[in-house]
Amino acid sequence: MRSDLVHLVDELAERRALPVEGYQALVEGADSELRGLAARRAFEERRRVFGDAVYVRGLIEISSHCRNDCLYCGLRRSNASCQRYRLSTEKIMACVDEGYELGFRTFVLQGGEDLAFDDERLCDVVARIKRAHGDCAVTLSVGERPREVYQAFHDAGADRFLLRHETADPAHYARLHPAEMSHAHRLACLRDLREVGFVIGCGFMVGSPHQTARNIALDLKFIEGLRPEMCGIGPFVPHHATPFAHEPAGSADLTCFLLSLLRLQNPNVLLPATTALATVEGDGRERGMLAGANVVMPNLSPADAREKYLLYDGKASSGSEAAEGLADLRRRMAGIGLRVVVDRGDPPHATAAGTAI
Repeated sequence: MRSDLVHLVDELAERRALPVEGYQALVEGADSELRGLAARRAFEERRRVFGDAVYVRGLIEISSHCRNDCLYCGLRRSNASCQRYRLSTEKIMACVDEGYELGFRTFVLQGGEDLAFDDERLCDVVARIKRAHGDCAVTLSVGERPREVYQAFHDAGADRFLLRHETADPAHYARLHPAEMSHAHRLACLRDLREVGFVIGCGFMVGSPHQTARNIALDLKFIEGLRPEMCGIGPFVPHHATPFAHEPAGSADLTCFLLSLLRLQNPNVLLPATTALATVEGDGRERGMLAGANVVMPNLSPADAREKYLLYDGKASSGSEAAEGLADLRRRMAGIGLRVVVDRGDPPHATAAGTAI
């Protein structure tokens, strides 16, 4: 193991920051020994801040309609084979009620950028969830909206908002998205969300087409500066009905290494082991946790919706990836010395409303 790379891991753990060139050197030199070292250091930090807790979020995929045409996404508007649906408010509430009984205390409403789910409709859903289950957190992941709409969501009771920045490099962003989408606008939305008062999450795909080690280093530096409370990264997985259908999937090894670097960068961050990671590797959840992750997002969506909400091919949505597989998830986490808890799982600086049990 190269001593200069070990020194960079030590520096990141001590200073919580590296120059872009340092991040790039780590990405380029990430052999199995270095990945193992970073994972051990990250797991120690995770345990120091969060103990053995694994936080679960109930994922509800509310709509497969999307106005955008992102080149990597199976929900892109030009995909004529995509099965489109929208969940009614009643179905969403049924998913929430079921999840609450199972022990979920955070619900993530995720969908394509579907303007039929406008501010009035989404605000009503959020308010209903808060009235029914006031001890729960609501996270939205519905894309780019005007600042005043973000404000309305927050005023209705939404606590958190996930908006992946996708890449910190505008040129790379342009190779992943249609011309009408703007990297500058995506970053402006993240700024608006923070100023409105949301707990925010960003993130990117590992191994996305045209991505270089320099791109990843810029992503890590961007996240270092933004200091989001949540960060979602997972390997790129191709979808057959997109221009990137024949591109290779991202690496689970590299994804787990980057999870470790993010944990060392910010010990307090809420860091999921994503469904994409579990899709490319059967033990992806466990590997992500051992690399420093502390959040999982089992799927609470109705079974027929899960089959239609295909961002990429082969998406895992059964077993421990599904809400009804919570017992299996508990067993698998216990197998690596961790414990699924009933808790909102707020970031450490926020006021927690749930209690770990």
